[in-house]
Amino acid sequence: MPRDFQWKLPGAHLHLKKKEGWMTRIHLDGWLLLALLVLMSCGLLILYSATGSNLDVTLSQAYRLLFALGVMLVVAQVPPRYMLRWALPVYAVGVIALVAVLFLGTDAKGAQRWLALGGLRFQPSEAMKLALPLMLAAYLSRRHLPPGLKHLFIALGVLIVPVLLIARQPDLGTSLLVASAGLVVLFLAGLSWKIIFSFFTLVIAALPAFWWMLHDYQRNRVLTFLHPENDPLGTGWNIIQSKTAIGSGGLEGKGWFQGTQSRLEFLPERHTDFIIAVLAEEAGLIGVTLLLALYLLIIWRGMLIAANAVGTFSRLLASSIVFTFFVYVFVNIGMVSGLLPVVGVPLPLVSYGGTSSLTLMAGFGVLMSIHTHNSLLNR
Repeated sequence: MPRDFQWKLPGAHLHLKKKEGWMTRIHLDGWLLLALLVLMSCGLLILYSATGSNLDVTLSQAYRLLFALGVMLVVAQVPPRYMLRWALPVYAVGVIALVAVLFLGTDAKGAQRWLALGGLRFQPSEAMKLALPLMLAAYLSRRHLPPGLKHLFIALGVLIVPVLLIARQPDLGTSLLVASAGLVVLFLAGLSWKIIFSFFTLVIAALPAFWWMLHDYQRNRVLTFLHPENDPLGTGWNIIQSKTAIGSGGLEGKGWFQGTQSRLEFLPERHTDFIIAVLAEEAGLIGVTLLLALYLLIIWRGMLIAANAVGTFSRLLASSIVFTFFVYVFVNIGMVSGLLPVVGVPLPLVSYGGTSSLTLMAGFGVLMSIHTHNSLLNR
């Protein structure tokens, strides 16, 4: 029998062990749901301003978020034991879809990342952010932990296949997010620090080779990150305008609809990847801090659920979902503020887009299922 994976969060039991109500019986966590609804509402307000009061785009995003909420509700009804059984089929379908993208995918902005079926377009790489940790958590939960070298290499193979397929599209940002979602499962499974140190040593040693494997536009992104002023009207334009918008907001901002960088269209991708720069310009440091506090509340609630989950599979999967959400926020804010290279990662549930929101909400549905099914089991 595998040794049970567990980690403790101070005071976790004090927050979650309360009398069960009707929300638990329909497998929803009230506090997490409330925080998500507030975040999505704020996101729609920011999007409305970022698009220049474009009601059609805002309503389109609202419909997408409502659909994502419906998916979350459906996923929350699935007990964790069924997720464990379906992990391999879900992962296999995801890998097949990624292979299909290479041959049948549709192009968008110079990348082949989408599949079109029955008039609908979807991005299989987004689903892999959930399918990969699901598969790894299922595989490792059936083994003795920490995993031996044999099981570790098998787990790495499970991780590397979709990451390479996504990087081939090319989509470096999504491939890094998928890799991080899988690596956190391996880390929490109890890897020794010797193995972790050896892994990072190999990664650092492979950086020169990895550099030449990148596409030209990807190398330009890294160079732009280091010296954006070298090409202020070309590759450096995006990050320079983003930092200008953030800095001009000051403490209190210029006011809603008063952002000049977005209104005069200096700020690129202002309704997608760079949307937080719009918030920073119009609501200032106070507005950004409030949004970050909301993100931290969601992350904290997710950590409580993961810490109180019953069983290795549930803990590993819940922890990976929370960590992936954190990485989304961290990478987007980092790249918009010039602390990280621009890799095309949207701001969760705020940036315009349906596929990423759908994946994130499905992940929160898994979190709610883990929490509420365990709560009913322990009544």
